[in-house]
Amino acid sequence: MQSKYIVGGAIVVVFFVAMGFLLTQSSVGYEENFTVVKETGEAVRATGAWVREKSYFIENERFTFYIVDAFGEEMKVEYDGGMPPNFESSTSVVVTGRYEDGVFKADNILTKCPSKYEEKMEETSGASM
Repeated sequence: MQSKYIVGGAIVVVFFVAMGFLLTQSSVGYEENFTVVKETGEAVRATGAWVREKSYFIENERFTFYIVDAFGEEMKVEYDGGMPPNFESSTSVVVTGRYEDGVFKADNILTKCPSKYEEKMEETSGASM
């Protein structure tokens, strides 16, 4: 009877160790410096602002655009999947993928758009002065 508890406990421990390993292996680092992104060669999340002056291009469901980091470093991004909703009104862009052959090949794009609540808070704080 006691051996059943030991075997069951061992199975639970092995399960949680395996899950922890898998979760740490799939985690992607977050980077705001594109110089580091370009040198790492690993999958990362990079954040920056869309370079509106260079616009964007869509060809055969491939969405191509440029982003710039806080240090002024630009990076070309390609994403197979079309333009995300609200891209044109975004204040920042987070891309997940890896830098290869002079291009950041994105697996995912997340856009941050200005919030109507932020505007209301600014109006409220400005009115109380």
